[in-house]
Amino acid sequence: MPELALKPAFNPSTPNPYLPQVATVLEVIQETHNIRSFRVRLDDEQAWASFSFEPGQLGQLSLFGVGEATFVINSPPTCKAYLQFSVMRAGEVTTALHGLQAGDKIGLRAPLGNSFPYNDLKGKNVIFIGGGIGMAPMRTLLLYMLDNRRDYGDISLLYGARTPQDLSFAYDRADWLGREDMRTVLTIDAPAEGWEHKVGLIPNVLTEMAPSPENAVAVTCGPPIMIKFTLQALGKLGFKPEQILTTLEKRMKCGIGICGRCNIGEKYVCIDGPVFTYAQLQTMVNEL
Repeated sequence: MPELALKPAFNPSTPNPYLPQVATVLEVIQETHNIRSFRVRLDDEQAWASFSFEPGQLGQLSLFGVGEATFVINSPPTCKAYLQFSVMRAGEVTTALHGLQAGDKIGLRAPLGNSFPYNDLKGKNVIFIGGGIGMAPMRTLLLYMLDNRRDYGDISLLYGARTPQDLSFAYDRADWLGREDMRTVLTIDAPAEGWEHKVGLIPNVLTEMAPSPENAVAVTCGPPIMIKFTLQALGKLGFKPEQILTTLEKRMKCGIGICGRCNIGEKYVCIDGPVFTYAQLQTMVNEL
C-alpha cells in the first residue's frame, strides 16, 4: 500500500481553524423554490475590516447545535458590504439554514480553498456556462471581471435551467442582459409560457453559440450530467482541457485538509480545489 500523503495539523500558536467567527444575517433572498441567498457580515469589526478572499473561495456556514456545511462565496471581492452565500435546501443543515431571517446569528469559517486564476485570465475571452445553482460559483468571478472590465477580453454568459422558475439571481440577469460589454444567453429545457429567450439544453445551445477557442477560456459549473455533455461540446468546438475551468462539490468537513473527507487520490478538494482545470480532472478520473 502506498504511503499516505498526510496533511499537517494546524499550528496551536495560531487561531483555531475549526473555530467559526460569529456573523449576522443582513438579508435573505428567495432565489427559487428551494434556493435562498444569505448576505452576512462578521460581527467583529476588526476581523471584517481585514477580511479578504479571492473569486471561487469557500466558506463554512454553521448553525450552533445543528451542523456546518460548505458553500462558495458568490459575492465578488469588490463588494465590501457583505458576503453572499446561496443555499439549496437538500438536507438537515441546509433546511435549518433556510429558516434563518435577517438579524439571526451564524458561524462562519472563511476563506477556504483555492480560487479561479483571475489574473491569468486577463486579456483572454471568457465564456461562462452555468446550470441552475451552478451559477453561484461563477457569479463571484463574473462580477469581479465586470468590475475590472478593461482587464479582460470578450465576456459571454450562457445560463440555463429546467424552467424559468429554476433560474437564480434575477436581480443580476436584467443587468447582464442589458450590458453592451458582455453577451448573455438564457435558456430553459422546454418551452414555457411567456419565455422570450432560448429553449434547449445547455450543451446544444452552446454548440449553436459556437464560441471560438482562440485566446479563450471556458468556465462551467452545474449538475454533473450537464457538465458531462458541456465538456463534450467544448471539446468539439476546439477547447483544450487546459482551457476549461470547473469546480468540484465533493462534500467537505474540516475545510483545511485534515479529515480526509474530500480527498480524491492525493488531492483535497477543500485546499487543492474547489477550482480545477479539466486537464487536472482527467488525471484524477480514476479516483472520482
